[in-house]
Amino acid sequence: MIWSQKTREELLACRDQAAAELEAYRAQSLKLDLTRGKPSAEQLNLSSGMLGVITHADDCFSESGLDCRNYGILDGLPETKQLFADLLGIKPERIIVAGNSSLNLMFDTVVRCMLFGVRGGYEPWGRQGRIKFLCPSPGYDRHFAICRSLGIEMIPIPMTPEGPDMKQVRMHVCSDPSVKGIWCVPKFSNPEGVTYSDAVVEELASLRPAAPDFRIFWDNAYAVHELYDEEVPLADIFALAEENGTVDNIFYFASTSKISFPGSGVAIMAASENNIHQIKPILSTQTIGFDKINQMRHVKYFGDADGIHAHMRRHAAVLRPKFDAVLDILEAELGGLGIADWTSPRGGYFISLNTMDDCARRVYRLAKSVGVALTEAGATYPYGCDPRDRNLRIAPSFPTLPEITAATKVLCTCVKLASAEKLLEE
Repeated sequence: MIWSQKTREELLACRDQAAAELEAYRAQSLKLDLTRGKPSAEQLNLSSGMLGVITHADDCFSESGLDCRNYGILDGLPETKQLFADLLGIKPERIIVAGNSSLNLMFDTVVRCMLFGVRGGYEPWGRQGRIKFLCPSPGYDRHFAICRSLGIEMIPIPMTPEGPDMKQVRMHVCSDPSVKGIWCVPKFSNPEGVTYSDAVVEELASLRPAAPDFRIFWDNAYAVHELYDEEVPLADIFALAEENGTVDNIFYFASTSKISFPGSGVAIMAASENNIHQIKPILSTQTIGFDKINQMRHVKYFGDADGIHAHMRRHAAVLRPKFDAVLDILEAELGGLGIADWTSPRGGYFISLNTMDDCARRVYRLAKSVGVALTEAGATYPYGCDPRDRNLRIAPSFPTLPEITAATKVLCTCVKLASAEKLLEE
């Protein structure tokens, strides 16, 4: 029965039952964590063989004879560029291979724009006064943190099942020259698991921004992170941008953080030849080169794009039961009650749960009080402000299957208690 149709007496009974269940959980002294999308130890062990692929000096030489132990090759080994090119469908000459963190690359890129500007811009962003970024929401909290740390104003853009609301994107980008960027997680978006439709990617690629120095920050973090056997396609933003004459608008990021080792993976940035020409001289003052031994390690271990795809099927086999468990429990406990809805992603690392309006913070506090840590309510919106106070991000990857099962049951109880309280107030 939909809870909004229950009598007051029935709601009081639901509230009391949920409160009693929560007390029983509190007595168990739980310590469960659903906060971040970290790979589990079982997933990390899938890449353990990588640790032994370089065992002596001869393993440290590239095909061209370059000694990877020494200085040189600012933008990455040709073999590593080719590996990413084949995996992502990007021209090798557009790729810069860097350290282990795409987040680091994104932060550095925004800072570089603030200090030095971009190709085609008139002056650095930092000298232009008020600077704005569009932030599809719910979205990735660390993107928002970059903007906040640099004083960039954030404009929330609603997410739809197809991607960001393009009517609002066009309204801001095409009319306001202070809008310099938009954050995009185009495949299995964080946290909703949305893959941008072909129409949305086409619209993004065809934008005619009011600012000549506008950039799309294309964070393709989950490019090969399917959970099930089906491959979920994503339109080629570079190809579409070339057709529209807007290829300079794209800054593309990816990494192996959730493919190999998050702390020791390989990250890339890809951009047009014009952008690369502007970026590399600035980058050369920051570093002489990144960790080429690690780049070589990844090439030797995976071999080619097919090797990565095979590896990711093993990741999916570990992750899929955890996602299925969360979704099964949500349906069993909350399905048909009208007090919550959630996504059923085909890939990525998160499930997005929406409570009734004005209940997410209450659910977060209730879960914390009994030992279940959630990403803080509001984190998926700029400035930590969810206007409807309803979105919570669930990260099933790191806990064990028994832990994720227990934590999700606690979460459902918290949703029931918060919902009953809310309906009784009304």
